[in-house]
Amino acid sequence: MNFIEELKWRGMIHDMMPGTEEQLQKEMTSAYLGIDPTADSLHIGHLVGVMMLKHFQRAGHRPIALIGGATGMIGDPSLKSQERNLLNEETLRQNQERIKAQLSGFLDFDSRQPNAAVLVNNYDWMKNYSFLHFIRDIGKHITVNYMMSKDSVRKRLGDEAKAGMSFTEFSYQLLQAYDYLFLYENYGCRLQMGGSDQWGNITTGTELIRKKINGEAFALTCPLITKADGNKFGKTESGNVWLDKRYTSPYKFYQFWLNVSDEDARKYIRIFTGLDKEEIEHLIAAQDAEPHLRPLQKRLAKEVTIMVHSPDDYAAAEEASAILFGHSTSDALKNLDESTLEEVFAGVPRPEIAGEELASGISAIDLLTEKTGIFSSRSEMKKMLQSGGIAVNKEKLTDSDALIDTSCLLGGRYILIQKGKKNYFLLRIR
Repeated sequence: MNFIEELKWRGMIHDMMPGTEEQLQKEMTSAYLGIDPTADSLHIGHLVGVMMLKHFQRAGHRPIALIGGATGMIGDPSLKSQERNLLNEETLRQNQERIKAQLSGFLDFDSRQPNAAVLVNNYDWMKNYSFLHFIRDIGKHITVNYMMSKDSVRKRLGDEAKAGMSFTEFSYQLLQAYDYLFLYENYGCRLQMGGSDQWGNITTGTELIRKKINGEAFALTCPLITKADGNKFGKTESGNVWLDKRYTSPYKFYQFWLNVSDEDARKYIRIFTGLDKEEIEHLIAAQDAEPHLRPLQKRLAKEVTIMVHSPDDYAAAEEASAILFGHSTSDALKNLDESTLEEVFAGVPRPEIAGEELASGISAIDLLTEKTGIFSSRSEMKKMLQSGGIAVNKEKLTDSDALIDTSCLLGGRYILIQKGKKNYFLLRIR
């Protein structure tokens, strides 16, 4: 597999230093990509870089994932309007361990092959490097004029309405440049990859390598991913879409990809899956022929959910979606855990009833009229019952006097009532 050709057809190259492709064709090459551990989980904005590393390893090269324990204590000013809050070492270490576990799901760190992935932490080589030695050994090779020419610096310094830039942030690109030099000398790293906002920092690294040791190093960046409507990719009303299910459940994760626009689905399926060009073109043709069936979104959601979570999580998310849209059974409903059940029916009215009232059983008509007000009158309920429009836990109700008791509870505390085709009520036991 030709790595550069692979990225080109996937739309994953923004800038590339001359000679990069020739270097990759010449020999197995090591490349690194940095991730600042400012949270204890990656989010889907990180996935572009992680997929670059994944394709890089598939092409026979060695990926290096750099956890920025040192630089994460400073914060990259690129595309930021103000300085980040700084994290302490203990928090960063905890974040690093969780991120390491997540990366292991994408990259092969364990094989004995020469291109097995490597995980490094720049805190390990920065923690004992004194400030005096750093500015003497590294700082003298990069001029202030050169550093100020970078977009990440110019934009911040030129905006008088903002707070400017601290020396701490200004030093970030020099620290990142030293990371590249360290990996060049100690790991044979010849390429650094990142998002297009990192171009200035990456090329400062190639400049440092050239000036200090007369070495030749390369740079490659991918585009920053945006949505067709101009909104930020990976953001929802509730915030970031995380890879850790503690913050974004597999169901919500699956739903994010399932609900992207047709235009975005065409772009995302190239970037966020390992499907080959022929299969993607086939899916696009199917989408063009029958767009209402949304084959692109369905396959995208499947591939990414399985890759990030598991086949079981994908199956559960798909089943939950089927329940929401009325194409599933009571057995499937009973398999949902409480948190997924609540997410599937978020926003649905939730009348309550005391648990002791349900303990001895209550007729359906009493429950749905006097006790909960789901129906305004007994006659209204009976009329809908005759037309087959009422279901309890996805099972059609045929008898208004049917007994509803604790055996009907889902997750030990809910009963799902369906009134007509689209009206749901999640009856909650208090």
